Amino acid sequence: MLIHGLILAGGEGRRMGGADKALLPLAGRTLLDQVLDRFAPQVAGLALSANGDPARLAGFCCAILADTTDERLGPMAGLAAGLNWLARQGGTHLATVPVDVPFIPCDLVARLADAVAGDPGAIAVAESGGRLHPTCGLWPVMLGPALSAALAAGERRIGHWALAMGARPVAFAATEPDQFLNVNTPADLAAAEAVLAAG
Repeated sequence: MLIHGLILAGGEGRRMGGADKALLPLAGRTLLDQVLDRFAPQVAGLALSANGDPARLAGFCCAILADTTDERLGPMAGLAAGLNWLARQGGTHLATVPVDVPFIPCDLVARLADAVAGDPGAIAVAESGGRLHPTCGLWPVMLGPALSAALAAGERRIGHWALAMGARPVAFAATEPDQFLNVNTPADLAAAEAVLAAG
């Protein structure tokens, strides 16, 4: 497998008062910096799914991909843009993580890849504590057309689509702090700050 990575940062940050989550400060850096530290070493190349002015993210040294439509269609649209980009890069699989999960496992991509080894068309998604995390997944580039067709047909639920396509859940241990903690609210951001301050 030749695995590239995509950080999903196209959300509107409604529960953060409309803030650009990628640029939120966390332990003296940005939330995006924290995710990059863990995710970038796991992949061969990296892109960022983000709408709006790409100049605000130019300092992060990765390709910036906008959705192919002006409609806000959620992470499925970001994944579609990422698979289109990956097809041009010549990669075989795209690993995805959201920008608001600063403690993602450092072996996330390796474990997802192990789960689909020998089956180049299979999807793997993370699971912990009985909960699926479909935005933390590994997607074969060959599924790009099927994903685009699902979007055109009105599908917006990435987890629903992944399971319908036979995605394999990969169980990760429940940890403290939670490896899949989502920073959705100011309280979540404060909790993440406390974890990093505690070392």
